[in-house]
Amino acid sequence: MTDKPMSGRKAQAARNDKLILQAAREVFIADPEAPIAEVSKHAGVGISALYRRYPSKEDLLRKLCSDGLARYTELVREAVDSEDDIWDAFCAFLRKVVVADTPSITVRLAGTFVPTEDMFAAAIEADKLNHALLERLRGAGVLREGVDNGDIAMVTESLSSIQLGDAELTQSLRLRYLELYLEALRAPGAGLLPGRPPTDEEMGARWVVDQPE
Repeated sequence: MTDKPMSGRKAQAARNDKLILQAAREVFIADPEAPIAEVSKHAGVGISALYRRYPSKEDLLRKLCSDGLARYTELVREAVDSEDDIWDAFCAFLRKVVVADTPSITVRLAGTFVPTEDMFAAAIEADKLNHALLERLRGAGVLREGVDNGDIAMVTESLSSIQLGDAELTQSLRLRYLELYLEALRAPGAGLLPGRPPTDEEMGARWVVDQPE
């Protein structure tokens, strides 16, 4: 059974929503302090159409980050459940994360709005999957000793900082340097890593926003 085509008005609203979210990602990752009107201008959508869908900038940021978290969770679950060689699945997972560029959302937008309880619950679920993936890697003896969840997050976030030329070149460079990181992450590694990785609590604290009394 095929889905019933949307009416003209609903189809236009769906197109507008897609344009708004694409524009919001580009605008707010470039400048988290940008006004919501800049998103409207970038999307080519009237400000009234934007406000009908997202009454405030915080609503738009929550949607943007929720979508990014959902995409990340989908990718890590795919890796955890993969029946392929676990190292190959891990490498494919990180390559897809780099292409999806979900770490840029964390780097640029964490702490700029108040997340919902549902968002925190979704983050906990993603974190459980992260640890399940690491356990599979450790069980196979392919992950360098001492590497933990925070290390993987810092690797992908550092790659998201690469910006050079156009989008195609930027993505190509990020994938290039990911391959260097992957060599460093694989067992046995070149030796004991200095220091310690950030804890899950330290990474999660970036999303906590102090509420006015």
